[in-house]
Amino acid sequence: MNNLEILKRLYKDYTKRYIKKILLSVFFTLVLAGSTSAVAYLLDPAIKQLFIEQNKTYIYLIPGCIVLAFAMKGLSLYLAKIIMIGVSEEVKKDVQMDMFNSLLKADTELVDNKHSGKFIGNLTNDVAMITALVSTAILNLFKDSLTLIGLLGVMLYQNWKLSLIAIIMIPLASIVARTLGKRISKEAMKQMNFTGLLTSYLIEVFKNHRLMKIFQKEEYEKKRANTFIESLKETQKKMIIVGVRASPVMEFLTGIMIAFLIFISAKLISNNELEVSQFFSFLAAMMLAYQPVRSLATLNITIHQGLAGARRVLPVIDDKQKIQDKENSKNLEIRNGQIIFENIDFNYNINEQQILNSINLNIPGKKMTALVGHSGAGKSTILNLIPRFYDPHNGNITIDGQSIYDSKLNSLRKNISLVSQETTLFDDSIKNNIAYANLDASNKEIEEAAKFSFADEFINKLPKKYETLIGENGIRLSGGEKQRISIARAILKKSPIILLDEATSSLDAETENKIQTAISFLTKGRTTIVIAHRLSTILNSDKIYVIDKGQIIGEGKHDELLKTSNVYKNFYDKQIRKA
Repeated sequence: MNNLEILKRLYKDYTKRYIKKILLSVFFTLVLAGSTSAVAYLLDPAIKQLFIEQNKTYIYLIPGCIVLAFAMKGLSLYLAKIIMIGVSEEVKKDVQMDMFNSLLKADTELVDNKHSGKFIGNLTNDVAMITALVSTAILNLFKDSLTLIGLLGVMLYQNWKLSLIAIIMIPLASIVARTLGKRISKEAMKQMNFTGLLTSYLIEVFKNHRLMKIFQKEEYEKKRANTFIESLKETQKKMIIVGVRASPVMEFLTGIMIAFLIFISAKLISNNELEVSQFFSFLAAMMLAYQPVRSLATLNITIHQGLAGARRVLPVIDDKQKIQDKENSKNLEIRNGQIIFENIDFNYNINEQQILNSINLNIPGKKMTALVGHSGAGKSTILNLIPRFYDPHNGNITIDGQSIYDSKLNSLRKNISLVSQETTLFDDSIKNNIAYANLDASNKEIEEAAKFSFADEFINKLPKKYETLIGENGIRLSGGEKQRISIARAILKKSPIILLDEATSSLDAETENKIQTAISFLTKGRTTIVIAHRLSTILNSDKIYVIDKGQIIGEGKHDELLKTSNVYKNFYDKQIRKA
């Protein structure tokens, strides 16, 4: 998108709805411009009547008018800024919510590949630049333009010759600002990239803090952090320096202009073409015009920064979902819960090796089916295809004869619960983590779910019980305790289809037994697909599929596979017979 397209988009999506407030702010800037111009204009009669002619009639009137003009100027500026601050915060919220909604709706593939630090940078710094563009820039554009027009009117009224000289200097300031604005936009892009990298690095430090300590990598990480921070510092420094360059240039141009105007004014006064009172009024108008000229000159920088931020944010908002409902999709109706895979092919990246090759599965309803195979065989990928976290390149998946691709996503995912090895918990209370599955659940239902998952055993020993805060991703809980909360959450959802991805992995024997008992309750009478490295947990499965290199190489019950599948028999010999 070019600059004009971006501005049109920002107006249509974010500022148009606040146009009445913006126009009201513009009205107050008009009053502000009139008041500022009045101050400059009143200096002419003030000097002429009070100091030259010594007219006592105006001794109170003119000072009173000047005080009133300044009061109106201050009040108008205050009201204009207050209104635009409100608009600014509303626009910021709207843009951030659009970004967050885009993240929530995004395909799992897109989120997996997204740079978290850059996204956070987009959500904070870039959005701040955009709101500055659509609020501060708008306010300053009208405030300074109208003020400048008013003051130029006063200057032209006093002496057109001097005004022409002053007007010539304005385009020079604009040229300088335009050049600097382009440089700042370039540096702002670099700054946001480095900010994103630093944010991602900080997230990793928090996440891997214990690993860092056990391997004694404090100094190493210190050096890495210094690299990120140093790069960010240099970029910010360059951007600030480029922006500051406007000041000496503007000061120099202003100095030349004032010196030249004084020179010309002296000539005009000596030739009786200009009165002293007019000169001071003109000079006051010109000095008052210095601020809006300078502001307008540097406004280009704010605009370029905002446009640079928009170029990074708008593509995030515009990310299109590949996985979404078809036009005539229907609600999925679960009767038995039979899941069938028909000739499924899949790879995560078109340029990468095929993950699944012509996969055909017949998963019986209301029974347990296990997937067995080496790491990387494709087991987790199969699970990810059922709730449509990803879509295959070829083939079809049906549930009770209904294609999941012709079913509404909400109705599909409503009928599925997932319990994985990497339990996901929120920095919230135990109660709210369990209730995440059903926000309308009563306390009794939450406690019953915890009881059936054996989570109540440790919850009731905690000082605040269900109101206990568990920290980021359940940092204050053990692996087994996290897993029991995860199972309680799945129990509360009451889904007819259960997906278990190595749910008992890395647990001690006692905890595993409790988890297995909880899983038995969770999966009773439900279609269950389980991935397990420990064969002891799936020996009684109604059906077992053996997967190797993305293909089905065996299927049947435990006893059958011991006779027909060498891969399965090797798993069994290594894990159970040796034990």
